[in-house]
Amino acid sequence: MRVPGFTHLYGRIFAIFWTTLLVVVVTLVLMFQYDPRSVQPIPDHQLQRLQSQALQVNQRLDNHHSLSYAKLITRVKALTKRRDSHNSQLYFTTVEGDIIAPQKHTKALRNFITIADNPDKPQQRLYGRWLIAGPFVITTEQQPLFMYSGQVWRGAPPFFVQIMDKPFKLLLVTMLVSTPFLLWLAWAVTRPARRLQQAAERVARGEFAADPTLEQGPEEFKQAGASFNQMVDALNNIISGQQRLLSDISHELRSPLTRLRMATALAQRKQGQSSELSRIDTEAERLEKMIGELLELSRMQVNSHQQQQIVDSHSLWYEMLEDARFEAEQHHKTLTYNHLQDWQLKGNPNLLISALENVIRNAIKYGDDVIEVTFTHQPQQLLITIDDNGEGVPNDELDDIFRPFYRVSTARDRSSGGTGLGLAITESALRQHSGSIKATSSPLGGLRISMTLPLTR
Repeated sequence: MRVPGFTHLYGRIFAIFWTTLLVVVVTLVLMFQYDPRSVQPIPDHQLQRLQSQALQVNQRLDNHHSLSYAKLITRVKALTKRRDSHNSQLYFTTVEGDIIAPQKHTKALRNFITIADNPDKPQQRLYGRWLIAGPFVITTEQQPLFMYSGQVWRGAPPFFVQIMDKPFKLLLVTMLVSTPFLLWLAWAVTRPARRLQQAAERVARGEFAADPTLEQGPEEFKQAGASFNQMVDALNNIISGQQRLLSDISHELRSPLTRLRMATALAQRKQGQSSELSRIDTEAERLEKMIGELLELSRMQVNSHQQQQIVDSHSLWYEMLEDARFEAEQHHKTLTYNHLQDWQLKGNPNLLISALENVIRNAIKYGDDVIEVTFTHQPQQLLITIDDNGEGVPNDELDDIFRPFYRVSTARDRSSGGTGLGLAITESALRQHSGSIKATSSPLGGLRISMTLPLTR
């Protein structure tokens, strides 16, 4: 089985899991020395107090140095009775560990005697809330005795003890310890994932550019980034091939079209005007226009991102709107639009102008005599509506008019001279700028085109 490397994502997860576990275990082991339930040296201030207490007991027993051993034991028992209380207790044992006094509540003491029996190094240990410390030597003529001190421990349980006694707190501390490692892991995973997401969004906007930063981070993301860049390069090659093919087709088609129109013109000069020759010239002209619009649509879908910049809507569309109003007046129609403000847009200026111009000129062509253009500022986007009072479009065909070469069966048909590519070009331009377009019935009786474009800060 292959050992996971740290450069791999699963290797990092494996390493962080065991590192977190090791840190928790080592921390618990190191904190055991602070556990009052284990045998520990007596703090200096407490040791001095207990040694002073043992010295006082020594002095009291020295005042009775002529006592027999039996009376000495009686004297020791009396001494423990006078000091017996709920908060503290003195214990006396022989050097061999036999308890002399008192004989009650000595279960903890018996355990402690087996652990701490060196008077040169007194120690202490906590049993529940009862803290036992000792031993201290009591010198008598008969035989030496050991003194132990017991008292109620009033201190709050150390944090370590609280953790060990409460599994939930232990789990919480483990989570806190592992949080920095997990945050680092989350950052290590999400950073290349975010770069990959942003690269995919750029491709969705038509920006087919390889990103070397995708090939950084864990091996899994490096491989995914390399594959993504290879895909982008392959798309660029396909698009370049498509562009070359369209250029070749354009050249090959336009050459015979030009010769056809020249031949038609010569025939008209020799034979005079005829409906047949006029129809041939009209169709040739329409075909040449269609080829030009097809090439424009193709270039727009591929290269629109290469000329994007920040522009304001007033300087972008004002002149075009004034020209359109003048053109409408020449056709005895009225075009109105509300005040344009300096709303900031990011995109290809030529495409944005062309997108709105195509719709407005359609409205001028097919509207009876009224065209209204309305600009509405919405949160983070600009809404543009173009209304006319023409015949409109049947409701079941509203979604189809943005398809290339589609023409409805009313006034907007082949006899109008259109190629069916104007709205397709507009829809493509808006899509390239993360916008949208929709057709509905207008309150004026004709067609309403609603366009949205994202605003830039």
